[in-house]
Amino acid sequence: MAAMKRVKTKYPGVYYIESTVPGTKKPEKIYYIMYRKGGKLVEEKAGRQYQDDMSEARAAGIRSARLEGKQQSNTEKRQAGIEAKQAEQNRWTVARLWQEYKSGKPENKAIKTDSGRFDNYLKDSIGDKEPKDLIPLDVDRLRLNLLKTKSPQTVLHVLGILKRISRFGLKKMLCPPIPFIIEMPDVDNKKTEDLSQEELHRLLDAIVADENKQVGNMMLMALYTGMRRGEMFKLTWADVDFERGFILIRDPKGGKSQSIPLNDAARRLLESHDRTASKYVFPGKGGNQLVDIKKSANRIKKAAGLPDDFRPLHGLRHTYASMLASSGKVDIYTLQKLMTHKTPVMTQRYAHLRDDALRQAADLAGDIISDAMNQDRQKIVSIK
Repeated sequence: MAAMKRVKTKYPGVYYIESTVPGTKKPEKIYYIMYRKGGKLVEEKAGRQYQDDMSEARAAGIRSARLEGKQQSNTEKRQAGIEAKQAEQNRWTVARLWQEYKSGKPENKAIKTDSGRFDNYLKDSIGDKEPKDLIPLDVDRLRLNLLKTKSPQTVLHVLGILKRISRFGLKKMLCPPIPFIIEMPDVDNKKTEDLSQEELHRLLDAIVADENKQVGNMMLMALYTGMRRGEMFKLTWADVDFERGFILIRDPKGGKSQSIPLNDAARRLLESHDRTASKYVFPGKGGNQLVDIKKSANRIKKAAGLPDDFRPLHGLRHTYASMLASSGKVDIYTLQKLMTHKTPVMTQRYAHLRDDALRQAADLAGDIISDAMNQDRQKIVSIK
């Protein structure tokens, strides 16, 4: 293709070529500028007459700005764009780190819950920042805003995700960590609910008297096995191995599925439990998975005269653990396995109950020996 004729203008270093508006036959000028920068001749397009509203005077102005260093050349702009794109690719923001962290985790209930927390509370507020660029004020604002509507426990979980993201980025050598210690809210999450013998008897009577037998049986299952509410909601008949005597807990709070023993009390309850066409042991409407029993469970709790803050299912799980620990016959490791705690940290809340039982047994042994020694002394005195 032959080179198009350059037409000089009255402005030095500005010329144009004649062309047409794209897609039409309408004549149009395309302006170019020429100048030296760093001893090197630069020749580049300034713009089109109609499409860019360019004129020879405007093109001259652009040439002057670039000569004075007030404006980048087209080549410099392209290079700056490439560098900006590369810099963006190298930016490991909180949101990008979370996606990378999540991609290496199994798709379970825990990661789904954390994903919801990240999307709801972290993504919009600090997701586009790199951990190294965060300042204490960013996290303070996040924490205080959340505490206005959310519990300290929820805020603790959210900030825990942020700390994990920072540690992950550092471990994988993707970015520097958050440059300060995150202040965590105080949370009292060690509440251990328990029932006295009298309260337990009243609860059993209320369960028998209530019309909702399924909810009553779920409360008994929590008391017999320590199963969590969600675990019972998801429990299917296929998960109950009557032959070998085990219950499979699928996708528990700790993450990995595991089995717990099917004791005699739980076996009798399940064998007598009304079985429907649903695959679920405790089905909801239409045989689907149950989602809520709050109304019936609270009615039974009220009829039994239990404390207002006693949680019908979770409280019975605590009662199950407390009874085992108080017996002095179950070690903490075994209790951890029965409670399906991922680590022994949560199980330690029951350690003092077991210690009390052992201490009482030790005191009993001391009393027996003391009584025997006193009897021996009396025999010696009588002989004299």
